[in-house]
Amino acid sequence: MLELQRTIGKAVSLSGIGLHTGTSCTMTFRPAPENSGIKFVRTDLGGRPEIPANADFVVDISRGTTLGLGSAKVYTVEHVLASIVGLQIDNITIELDGIEPPIGDGSAMPYVEKLMEAGFVTQKEPKDYLIIDQTVMYHNEEEQVDIVALPLDGYRATVMVDYRNPVLGSQHTGLFDLEKEFVTEFAPARTFSFLSEVEMLADKGLIKGGNIDNAVVIIDHEIDDAGLKRLKNKLGLAKDLTMSHEGFLNNNKLRFKNEPVRHKLLDLMGDLALIGVPIKAQILAGRPGHKANVEFAKKVRSLYQQKKLVKKYQFVKKEGVVFDANAIQRILPHRYPFLFVDKIIDLELDKKVVGVKSVTVNEPFFQGHFPGHPIMPGVLIVEALAQVSGILVLNSLPNPENNLVYFMSINNAKFRKPVVPGDQVYLEAELISKKSKYFSVKGSAYVDNNLVAEAEFMGAITNRENNQ
Repeated sequence: MLELQRTIGKAVSLSGIGLHTGTSCTMTFRPAPENSGIKFVRTDLGGRPEIPANADFVVDISRGTTLGLGSAKVYTVEHVLASIVGLQIDNITIELDGIEPPIGDGSAMPYVEKLMEAGFVTQKEPKDYLIIDQTVMYHNEEEQVDIVALPLDGYRATVMVDYRNPVLGSQHTGLFDLEKEFVTEFAPARTFSFLSEVEMLADKGLIKGGNIDNAVVIIDHEIDDAGLKRLKNKLGLAKDLTMSHEGFLNNNKLRFKNEPVRHKLLDLMGDLALIGVPIKAQILAGRPGHKANVEFAKKVRSLYQQKKLVKKYQFVKKEGVVFDANAIQRILPHRYPFLFVDKIIDLELDKKVVGVKSVTVNEPFFQGHFPGHPIMPGVLIVEALAQVSGILVLNSLPNPENNLVYFMSINNAKFRKPVVPGDQVYLEAELISKKSKYFSVKGSAYVDNNLVAEAEFMGAITNRENNQ
């Protein structure tokens, strides 16, 4: 895999109609500077709004992946993104004068050919790889979907599906060498649909740009000549529809025996581009679809953001420690004698944090609480929980050091057991809800796995500069 970032050598364009909207669009790929990433730009809208290609901006996954920012949207981005990932491009601007990229022949090949025509430029900055160093799993029991990322010094993907259809049956495929296999073995794989899906989508007013030349339609139920004529009229096709003996409309034969599952792998690559950075991992997927792909991309993106955050504040890597005391002081404004968190040992962004406070006999509050019978004040245990909650909430922001957390209320506070010198208190905070600048958190404190205190907090995030 490449070590330095990459963009394209010149601007290139292609035009056509979108698969679902049927609207015309000219799409232009343009070179972009280092560390700028992948961005879509709607040139037909006022202000030329930019939409970053990452999972935070996914607004719909019903029949493809749609990105949006405010009122600006771009439909069906997965094939375009797969082309960019497959060619290992890091920085590129994709301008569109419409809402949906041209569908071409239903594969990624038209985009790949244009990008190769533009040529590639190696940039000076190193690639920002997310190196998967632990197993990441996604499972959807209801839809029987599994996606797993395993540690690997490279990029591999394996996809397995079972369509329960006599024409296709069970299929699997694998990409093991991005540079050698993507362009020839996966980019040409076209989108496909079962006949029943085509009828349903047509009834909903979708696939307005769909035809037998940009999708493989697989016959999954009996249909007579009158039904084919009705479908032709729904899709607005000029030519009559026919059925082949192989089970496809209009004898539209497969480019590969397992073309459908290869296209599923292509979709997976495109959706995983929404992690926002290239990854080094082995991806295993069973029965993937856009919904599962995007949920998995969000999960992996959260891991990337967490690793990036830790690298920003934790200068020295320590086994079993996310943030040490020095890192905590780079995040929180608290100082002696009012900093009650020694280290953070677990952090799941926007979900949960676990901190540790080692209580010693030298704590200043023991001088008065109580002489001869030292007990950590309950209000200070609550304060410690509030501080780890602050770390959790602040780290959901792009620049946590620029903000403060003010607590507005403390509810359901309960104290179960006393905390005394020599105790090591584990402080757990779980995000209950977050809306705009307001949030609520549930905090629990443990000593030797015994609950010693708990409370619920409500608070607000405010700009630090406004409070100086």
